[in-house]
Amino acid sequence: MRKAALLGVFLLLLVLTAWGANPVVRWREVVGIIQPGNVVGSGTGAVPGGLLPWITTAGVARVNLDTGEIQFVVKGLVLAGGNPIGTRGDITAVKGTLVCDTNGSAGGGNSTLVQTAAVPLSSDGDAHFTGSVGSLPGVCSTEPDLALLIRIAEVNGVAVNGPWIAFGAVREN
Repeated sequence: MRKAALLGVFLLLLVLTAWGANPVVRWREVVGIIQPGNVVGSGTGAVPGGLLPWITTAGVARVNLDTGEIQFVVKGLVLAGGNPIGTRGDITAVKGTLVCDTNGSAGGGNSTLVQTAAVPLSSDGDAHFTGSVGSLPGVCSTEPDLALLIRIAEVNGVAVNGPWIAFGAVREN
């Protein structure tokens, strides 16, 4: 009887461990930057925010920490201030940036950044990316503090490593 109880507890722990090890992180929304100039990340992995507020009408994001597969969709990403308010301005492409270890606690004060390829931003502010960025650094799985940012990748067709203008919000995993 005692062996059966111990076996039952062991099997329950095994199931719960396997169930809790879901490598997929989801963000229920993608939201425009609210506080211009806000910095996400630490040290050499700090990413400055855009200088104007942005807004979105919809969006979702997902990262598989085991495979490096990243997906994001953003709709209606437009400026919420300044003279080009309500438009994408001169921004022609965006990219996703996964910020791992946002507080830098595991990396000597530095966050780790993983970038997607640039994707077009339509005149309506719509963009989507689906692809693999390869194996993710271990800190992306071992540290709970992750952020997914949408950054400016092109201005009038010229590639830039621009500020973040939107982020994955309401994290689920």
